[in-house]
Amino acid sequence: MRIGELAARAGTTTRTLRYYEARGLLSARRDAHGHRTYDEGDLRLLEQIRTLRDFGFGLEETRPFVECLRAGHPEGDTCPASLAVYRRKLAELDALIGELRGVRASVAAHLARAERAVDALAAEALAPGGPEPVCQLGGQGL
Repeated sequence: MRIGELAARAGTTTRTLRYYEARGLLSARRDAHGHRTYDEGDLRLLEQIRTLRDFGFGLEETRPFVECLRAGHPEGDTCPASLAVYRRKLAELDALIGELRGVRASVAAHLARAERAVDALAAEALAPGGPEPVCQLGGQGL
C-alpha cells in the first residue's frame, strides 16, 4: 500500500509517517516509480506505536516494541527490552501518582482553611455590630 492509504488506515498523517521513517521507526520500501510502499506489518507497527503513545509513552520509548515486532515476535511487548520499558514507565507513573497525592493533600488543606475563614467571616457578619462583608476581588460590599 502507498503512504496515503497507510496513513488513513492507521488514523494518522503522511507527515507523521515520514517523521517515523526519519526516526527509524518505520521502514519504507520503494516501488518501480520511487513511491513508498508498506504492508500489513507496517500497519501493526503503527498500531503498536499509537497504543503506547496513547498510554503516555514517548516516541523513543516505543522503539523496543517496534524492534520486537520487526524481529518476528507476535507481540511488541514480548522482548526483554520492551518489558524493561514497561517497568520504567510503571515506576515513573508511581512517582507521578505520589506527587499528585501530595499536591491533592495541599489543595485540600488550603480549601479547608479557606472554608473555615469564610465561615468565620460569615459568623462575624451575622453578629450584631459585626463587620460588613467585603468582596475580596473588588473590595466592595456584597
